[in-house]
Amino acid sequence: MKKHANEKAIIMRLRRIEGQVRGLVRMIEEGKDCEDVLIQISSVKSALHKTGQVILEGHLHHCVVDAIRDGDEEETIRKLSSALEQFSRIV
Repeated sequence: MKKHANEKAIIMRLRRIEGQVRGLVRMIEEGKDCEDVLIQISSVKSALHKTGQVILEGHLHHCVVDAIRDGDEEETIRKLSSALEQFSRIV
């Protein structure tokens, strides 16, 4: 993967998510209510999805555009389609 234009922001997002996951572990260890744990899990999923959207947007604006300009339309579309399929499975 090429260096992402928003690399620092993405890393900050992922570190925040990492903290949320550690918080989930503590919640389980401390016997917190299932409802509270599930709310936190939903929050982590949402944060991961948003991070994926940021990466995908950067990919479209840079990698895909550059590859198409270089004349590699078919392979680029195939790879993009595959990436979108994988990303859409994150529910």
